[in-house]
Amino acid sequence: MEETNMDDCEHNRESEVSPALIAVHPTHKSVAVAVGSNLRVFNLQEGCSVSLVDDSGVNMHKDSIRAIQYGAEGKLFVSAGDDKLVKIWVTDSWRCLSSVSSEKRVTAVAISNDGHFVSFADKFGVIYAVEIEGSHENQSLPNKKAVPILAHYCSIITSLEFSPDGRYIISADRDFKIRVSVFPEKPSDGAHEIQSFCLGHSEFVSCLAFICSQDSQQWYLLSGGGDSTVRLWDFTCGSLLDTCHVGQTGLLQSKEGIDDRLLAVTDLCATPGGSLIAVAIQSLVGVMLLSCNLSAKSLHVARVVPIPGETFIPTSLAAASSSNQLWMVMGASSLCTSDSAPLARVKVLNGFCESNQDSVEQDARVLEDKDLPGSEQLLQTLQGSSFIEKDALSAAAEAVKTAMCNLLIKKQYPSENREFRKRGRNDKRVDKKK
Repeated sequence: MEETNMDDCEHNRESEVSPALIAVHPTHKSVAVAVGSNLRVFNLQEGCSVSLVDDSGVNMHKDSIRAIQYGAEGKLFVSAGDDKLVKIWVTDSWRCLSSVSSEKRVTAVAISNDGHFVSFADKFGVIYAVEIEGSHENQSLPNKKAVPILAHYCSIITSLEFSPDGRYIISADRDFKIRVSVFPEKPSDGAHEIQSFCLGHSEFVSCLAFICSQDSQQWYLLSGGGDSTVRLWDFTCGSLLDTCHVGQTGLLQSKEGIDDRLLAVTDLCATPGGSLIAVAIQSLVGVMLLSCNLSAKSLHVARVVPIPGETFIPTSLAAASSSNQLWMVMGASSLCTSDSAPLARVKVLNGFCESNQDSVEQDARVLEDKDLPGSEQLLQTLQGSSFIEKDALSAAAEAVKTAMCNLLIKKQYPSENREFRKRGRNDKRVDKKK
């Protein structure tokens, strides 16, 4: 009873506020927002909300959703979170193919580019894989059991990605590490071969993104973290190519009321060619744009795009490779509309495309609500309300700061709780002494 109560208390403390998430279909067919336990999807082609069909034998998410992702081709979508469920959806019908159970709460998900595997990480840093090859839209997957493939040993995984060629699975954690592991042909064999470690962050790593050189067709890795940096890596050998200190730019230092300790990078989103990178920063109203020159292996700040008339601190960013629009969401599970639905605010930046710095200065602008695709109906679906009062937006901004702190900053547990937590560790050494 004591252990259950302590676990419940820890769960309540850590899950009070979860940030809103956004994802966009690769060909801009739909956009999804997760806030609290709500998963909301809008069909951009038909201009209407999507009804999710879940006959997998398990109800919809019952607790905060912590990770969402479309597959590279957009055929699959995955959602997962604090209810220890990983739900795999087919996007043509938005039908749930399978609900995979996790032993612990899920913090990150990834889908292989060929659509054959879904991978997810739990709260204790264990990464699992589920094979979904051969699935069909009109047929639910049999009950699949996830197999553990690697672990970061009690360090929370903050971001998880398959490399675009499918050879590697990249995992970032709250203890400053990025691990590049060879993805095994048989996941049940485990991902024991480590290709490299990307080491350099001095605080938690919060997000990862891939960019490709249009000249050499070589892929590079971007990472953002709590040390207020965005870093460019040759991930196959773990080589750090450049570091952009976003918290030390004059663009941020000139902003009044920003605490230097609250300048963690919370999300990244890049154009396919990587020349333009959007950066969400913990307490920054608006979004920062970086220019990247892959020939010179360099990053630098282009500009900060404000959100006119609103206190908008994005918690998640997303873009489609076929569109020049950056989608942003701000929200937290603790904020609700009048009918108790979790509240989120959605904005779109137009002009997010491969370009030079001069065109970035001129073309990137935030669309007004009336100019959004789907307009009022889209906002009603994704936000929970088509209109949000300014006071609610201000409250949302404060809740977002709390959410990001709780999510990313490593917690210090009282001494009486440490023994309890040790008993649940999954990295215990076997005592060979008899």
